[in-house]
Amino acid sequence: MILQLLSYAGLVIGFLFLVLSIASGLYYISELVEEHTEPTKRFLKKLIYSIIVIFILLVLFDSFPIKLSAFSVFTYYVYLQNLKKFPYVELTSPIFLLSIVLVIANHFLWFNHFHNPYIPPLEVRLQPDYKAPRIPEFAEICSFFGLLIWFVPFALFVSLSAHDNLLPHHQVNVQDDGKKKKNGLAKVVVANLREYIYAISRRFGYELDPNHQSIIY
Repeated sequence: MILQLLSYAGLVIGFLFLVLSIASGLYYISELVEEHTEPTKRFLKKLIYSIIVIFILLVLFDSFPIKLSAFSVFTYYVYLQNLKKFPYVELTSPIFLLSIVLVIANHFLWFNHFHNPYIPPLEVRLQPDYKAPRIPEFAEICSFFGLLIWFVPFALFVSLSAHDNLLPHHQVNVQDDGKKKKNGLAKVVVANLREYIYAISRRFGYELDPNHQSIIY
């Protein structure tokens, strides 16, 4: 009984530490990207073109479904349009909203493909020259999703910056030379989420960071 309760507590604490680690990583990467905008843009563009080529190779050599692969290629074409005004993004622009929809659709379509593989009819399988299709291994599926489905949307989310008037309570950072410093979209989201967590903790009488000054981006 007690051991089971400890396991639940351990899962909750481990999950919280994982979320905090991911948030800290996003914040750091966003800071890094802000200082290297042009190299990041070139990297993302080459990465998108490379993944499109990989999808074509998967169709030619691994017999991946043509229609689904073509849909993914179209998805990456839409991702590419976000780089025209890089690193800035309009959160209400049709391209950005379409990219969000395509990220979700691309994930679920490929998940359904791997979860429900095509099985030929019985008369086909009974033929002497029938060769069973190869079922991808778990590591291969994870690599496919990580590199070809999730990596570019994640990189775009971290790299894109929000315009000054898009987010509520957004404050503009000004550098020493008087120029406005852009705020990364991921950085803004993490900073606002952190501030809300601090505010909730204060309502319960706890101060997570006594030296922290409340600044909403």
